[in-house]
Amino acid sequence: MTRLEAVIFDVDGTLVDSERDGHRVAFNAAFAEAGLPDRWDVDCYGQLLKIAGGTHRMTYWFESTGRPPAHARELAERLHPSKTRIMRRLVEDGQIRPRPGARQLIEQLTEHGVALHVATTGTRAWVEPLLRNAFGDVFDTVVTGTEVPDLKPSPAVYLEVLARTGCAPEHAVAVEDSANGVLAATAARLRCVAAQNAYTRSHDLSAATLVADGLDDPELVSWFDTRLAEDQRLER
Repeated sequence: MTRLEAVIFDVDGTLVDSERDGHRVAFNAAFAEAGLPDRWDVDCYGQLLKIAGGTHRMTYWFESTGRPPAHARELAERLHPSKTRIMRRLVEDGQIRPRPGARQLIEQLTEHGVALHVATTGTRAWVEPLLRNAFGDVFDTVVTGTEVPDLKPSPAVYLEVLARTGCAPEHAVAVEDSANGVLAATAARLRCVAAQNAYTRSHDLSAATLVADGLDDPELVSWFDTRLAEDQRLER
């Protein structure tokens, strides 16, 4: 068993409960601000999460509701900056909370000298303040969709984190919540622990090393406890 040197976290739905009460709210507010009748309820948004990336998600929606493809794409590209601005306001107002167990896991990893990184396709404009407000300055490397536009399940954002840090994939673990995230991590040759949420319980997460019901799931907590204890034993 190789030493655990780094943990690479996804953000949306993994570290924070951001989808239902963050992004969905911001999308709906952007629609209203633009005078559009479109609204995404909780169940509808859960289905739309199968489409990775906010601009792609809106484009798909606009096309599926009868807009011509070119108009749907133009509308989505025009609205996405507004959605990002609204999302940032929600973040700064403290509306996006850490998932149960997130802070405890981060503290445990920090105490054991494990480097903490982030690999997300979210926009840096809201990701940075969210991480700072929710967790402080604990992450060594943060790579976002602003720098790496390839969406998961592309492994590009994970490969960028590995390239920047020089960490070998066998010495790192990714923490994800969704099928696309797990596929992205494993395509980068990382072991992946999946902390599913209400939106991703129906996802195929079979490529993950462990599938847990959240970051506070005793099975996930025990998995990290065992890894960290084994590392301590090997150091003696």
